[in-house]
Amino acid sequence: MEGMEMSEVLRQRRAELNMSQADLAAAVGIDKRQIRRYEAGEQQPVLSVAVALAEALKISVGELAGIPSHRINLTGDWWASWQTFKDHDEVITAQEIRFRQQGDHIDVNTTTRGITVEDGGYHWRGELRLWDNEVLMGWYAANDGSVRSKGTMYFVLHPHGQQMRGKWVGLSYDGKIVTGWGGIGRTEADARAIIDEMKVSQ
Repeated sequence: MEGMEMSEVLRQRRAELNMSQADLAAAVGIDKRQIRRYEAGEQQPVLSVAVALAEALKISVGELAGIPSHRINLTGDWWASWQTFKDHDEVITAQEIRFRQQGDHIDVNTTTRGITVEDGGYHWRGELRLWDNEVLMGWYAANDGSVRSKGTMYFVLHPHGQQMRGKWVGLSYDGKIVTGWGGIGRTEADARAIIDEMKVSQ
């Protein structure tokens, strides 16, 4: 969106989010005709409306105005590795996940279980929020039938954006609060290496 006019940013971002002009107008609390005027470049929104537009489009007011963002884009396929425990024994798992980033918000979905269902593998989804291009915080919840696991995630992003290291805290299948290391990298080997490094440094 760098160097774009606000009208172009509005049209492009609305299309990326699959929103109609009516959807955006409803989210902001203005008439649909006003959105059409903004997108045609006939008018500029007042500050309060610009803030509401930016929030609805999940971008900053600066980005709405066409000022380039220096936010890292993490959209794509990743590998996540987790330190978990089963019957008091450590189990290190790895699974493929997919990030879909919109502004500071990242939707996360697993694409593989990592281990078999019998061994405790499950699919989950979650959300992360990127803070200052250095920290990711969010939640996860199982979306495999009767699996109860849900919790929070906290990761520190490597300066080049190629890996994340942190912890998860969650509710286990038997109702206990559990925690472990988490590592996210571009390959399975990278993700597993992050866990190994964190275990040594603890």
